[in-house]
Formats: sequence, structure tokens, C-alpha cells
Amino acid sequence: MAHARISASLPPDIDPTKAPIAFGKRALPKLNEELQSSELLTQQRALVALCDLVHDPEKVYQAIEIGFLDNLKTLLLHHDSTVRQKTTQILYIMAMHNVGRQGLIQNGVISALAVLLDDPVDICRKNTHQVFEMMSKLPEGAVGIPHAGLIPLLVFKLKTEPEEIQELILDTLSNCLRVEASEALATGAITILKEKLTHSSAAIRSKAARVLLEIGTHPEGKSAVCEEVIPVLVSLLGDTDPEVQASATGALMFATIKPQGRFSALGAKAIPPLLKLVAEETSKARLSAIKTLTMLAEVPEGRRTLLHHTDTFRQCLNDPREAVKRAAKIAISVIQWKP
Repeated sequence: MAHARISASLPPDIDPTKAPIAFGKRALPKLNEELQSSELLTQQRALVALCDLVHDPEKVYQAIEIGFLDNLKTLLLHHDSTVRQKTTQILYIMAMHNVGRQGLIQNGVISALAVLLDDPVDICRKNTHQVFEMMSKLPEGAVGIPHAGLIPLLVFKLKTEPEEIQELILDTLSNCLRVEASEALATGAITILKEKLTHSSAAIRSKAARVLLEIGTHPEGKSAVCEEVIPVLVSLLGDTDPEVQASATGALMFATIKPQGRFSALGAKAIPPLLKLVAEETSKARLSAIKTLTMLAEVPEGRRTLLHHTDTFRQCLNDPREAVKRAAKIAISVIQWKP
């Protein structure tokens, strides 16, 4: 099904080809001055020119040194939507470079961007979420976003944003919740993520399962996943999209570390679809499926069932991946264990 895409097109009166660009050492200082101009068109053209320059990491470094970020943070509050659009686009391009991400984090851009989460213009919000997603890839960013109090806001925005932005939010949450999940749990993230597991978009289903996987790496997260979403994760093991299968299996693997999760997975009849994933040599979920079944074999009911399927695991001993072969050996030993 086709979906509307968020357009980044500029208004027809903003022609980037007519933007006067200074060259040499004066280029960036000149543009920095123009950003502070009271003339709207001057600001817009300066932003368009700067947008081109910051594709060069050296220019990003120079711009940060000159103090561009203070002016850009001010322009995030500008009344003109084109100014906000180009400002957020510049910050996103800067965030593509490691030096830019570091500079944005050190100069408090995360908190400054929070005001754009409710911007009426889709492309401004999309650019903002692209910046967050890029910054969350750094440990400092993955910590800085929760410290700015943005996790509850991001979780809430999953309910209202277009699909493009939902995907970005889920990627950001995945990176941040790898570090700390308690705030997301307190916000009711599990309920919202559970809804996303049945979304029509395979990308959103996969990314939602990935966030639940990260939540499940924390002790309190395992309990929450066990209580609410294991049956839905089991249903996704048969999804037509390999990425969804892999993410769902990974989330299920962490949830079944707890005895409660194992009983819930067995009750949801997880063994048949997991065995199918193990049998598929090209499955992205093969390793996680083997590890999940190994944990289900810790339960007498699971072991009794899996004793009839050891050949499926023996086939994995020929897998080219050492991790898969090792996991299969462990699975066989656990399944065949006798008290």
C-alpha cells in the first residue's frame, strides 16, 4: 500500500541557486553573520548555502568552532517554517559526521530540539527525529536523550506521527533503551509497542520488536515483556518478513530467560514456529531460535517435545557460522539431559 511521503521541497520563492555564497576563509563567518540578520530572505539563503557546506566534515568542525550552533539553536524557534526546516536539516547533516554529533551533544542541541517535537510542519519534525536517531548512535547521545526527559515524549509520539517518523522514533528508542529502560516502562511503552507489533508496515513491526528486545535485556523489562507481549511475539515468528522474524525471535529469546517467560511461550505454542526457523538454513533468526528453544528445554514439557526434534538441531552442526554450531551443541545437550 502506498503512503504519503514527507516532502522536503522548499517554497518556490527560495531559490538556492541565487544564494550568494562567500568563498575561502570568509565563507563560514560571513554566513554566521547573515544568520543573525533581521532580513528573513537573507537568513533563508544563508541557511541554504550552509546546508551545502556542512556536507564536508572539515566545514562542520569549523562551523562548531566559530559558534554556529548557538545561532542555529536560536533559529529553531523562528516563526518562519522554512527557516526551521533548513535549520533542522543542517543539524541533521552535521549529525551524520562524528565530529558533528559530538558537537551537537556538547552544545546542548538535544534539549534545544525538544521544542520541535510539536512543530506543525511534518518535515521539521522529521528532520528533528533524524537528528535524535543519529545522535542516539553515540553512547553520549543514548544517555543524553533520556537525560533531557525525551523518552516519554518519544513513546507518546508513536501514537500520532506518520510512519516515516515512527520508524525514526523506534530506532532512537532502541539505541537509548539499550542503556536504560525504566523510564520507558513507567511511561507505558510496552502497551504502545505491543500495538505496533501488529502494524501493517513490516518495518514498524520489526523495529517495535527490536525495541522490545532492548527492553528485555533489563531485568524489569523481561518481566514486563513476559506479562504482556509474548503471545504476539510468537505470532510474528511466522511473519512473511525475515527482519520481523529475526527481531521477534530476539525479543522472545530475552523474555524466555525468566521461567515465567518460558511457561508463557510454551502456552503460546512457540516450539513449532521456532523449530521451523531453526530448520531454515538461511533464516536470520536461526541463532536466536536455537537459544530460545534451549531455554524452553529447561522446562520438562518443552524437553519432552524437543526430544523428538534433535535431528533439526544436528543439521545446524554444519552451519558455517561458529556461533550457530556452538548453540546447537548446547541445545542438544540440554534437550538430552537426564536427571
